[in-house]
Amino acid sequence: MSVDNIKNQVKACMFDQYGTVVDMQGGLVAVVTPFLQEKGWRGDPNSFVTWWRRTHFENSMIDALLHREHTPYREIGQRAVAHVMGRAGISYTKGEVRHLVGEIEKLKPFPEVPAALAKLQTKYQLVVLSNGDPDMLEAAKQHHNIPFDRVISVAEAGSFKPHVATYRKAAELIGLPMDQILFVANHAFDCIGAKSAGMRTAFIDRRARPFGATPHRPDILVPSMTELAAAIV
Repeated sequence: MSVDNIKNQVKACMFDQYGTVVDMQGGLVAVVTPFLQEKGWRGDPNSFVTWWRRTHFENSMIDALLHREHTPYREIGQRAVAHVMGRAGISYTKGEVRHLVGEIEKLKPFPEVPAALAKLQTKYQLVVLSNGDPDMLEAAKQHHNIPFDRVISVAEAGSFKPHVATYRKAAELIGLPMDQILFVANHAFDCIGAKSAGMRTAFIDRRARPFGATPHRPDILVPSMTELAAAIV
């Protein structure tokens, strides 16, 4: 779909939250750096966070594929942090694990995001669809301070993204057909899931990395939210 068609047909922009709206990598690195120093671990805090996030992603995909009762994001996160600390040989308590995962609720937006979303909101309904738990997303509002029109957790659909049910449920909840929603993410898997489900997609390519070979290419590829707002408002 061309940019002009998106401007004419799309009614809502739907955002991934963790890593797209808020700076998950940078924010968590800032949190774990003093924690790891106190533990005497001499590895790279950025690598620790990357391992944490990759382990979380893998475990959430396993949970979605099991097709059993949905496991809360917070529980998946605590399992992931404990696993990574165990692999790294770092001693820890359950309280420390809970604390680290709880810091996700306090993450701040990328610098350009508030102004870009304010511009987008002059034309589109702004919605979040996140793998986070409902209470985590509610707690995050006071920290990111972005007045989204609606914040939806995948718990509504009982599965993690990129399961098709998550995008369909979100579209149902805001009362729009799939092709009138532009899904915006910094993650290729999320764009692929949304595009496969029938939404339009925008890939925020902050890290200047290849999107990858897939039949579900994004409709828009931009380096930041600023360029997205400039393109479609």
